[in-house]
Amino acid sequence: MDQSRYLHLLELDYARMREAATRDLTASVPHCPGWTTANLLTHVGDTFLHKVETMRRGTWPKPWPPEPDPSGPGAYLDRAMAELRGEFTSREPEEQALTWYDPDQTVGFWVRRMALEAVVHRVDAELAAGEPITPIPTDLAVDGIDEILVTFLAFASRQWPEDFGDELAGADGRAVSIAAGPDRWLVRLAASGVEVSRDDRPGAASISGTSQDVLLWMWGRGDGAALTFDGDPELVKRLRGLLKEATQ
Repeated sequence: MDQSRYLHLLELDYARMREAATRDLTASVPHCPGWTTANLLTHVGDTFLHKVETMRRGTWPKPWPPEPDPSGPGAYLDRAMAELRGEFTSREPEEQALTWYDPDQTVGFWVRRMALEAVVHRVDAELAAGEPITPIPTDLAVDGIDEILVTFLAFASRQWPEDFGDELAGADGRAVSIAAGPDRWLVRLAASGVEVSRDDRPGAASISGTSQDVLLWMWGRGDGAALTFDGDPELVKRLRGLLKEATQ
């Protein structure tokens, strides 16, 4: 996916998120315990502005987050999106930018990350409003699966293994195969870290479904009822636990 595609989808998901969330700012967000939709919009606004300040300063902004915006969560999100849009459109995707993912220190990393952040929280807003989930485009959903497996799980499990606790320490090297339509991943869970490859070799367990359903399960949005699980259920449970730690 190129920058223009990410930015287009980011705009759509920002608008849809705001529309759904502001219907009732006191509504509970099902998969974010203790959050209302007001908290959701504030969180996304904080996240957007954090990336704006990181790109501007070249360092992590501290202290963070800023003081609450008196204009309210909807207006705060609008301001954050306007500033994020301005930063992204004024920079080239290959331009240097500080990120937490060592292999990619570019603006393009944040363009992708914010588009994928927005789509998950747009779904949160729709669920909180009791509305049907707007379908996630297949290219974005597949890209989101790859992001969570490669950056959040494989990289982070080696960079910060202590964050994964016993779920990682107890991994025995067996693999889970994941299928989202025609796209395939093999995810090997080892105590030394998770390894991810794009191939269709079988694993000791398997997960299959649409790209949207796989992505939302990985982000803890739902119980995976629409997915097909096969093989060792304990291995799937371990992967689910690792994903939960990776996406805290």
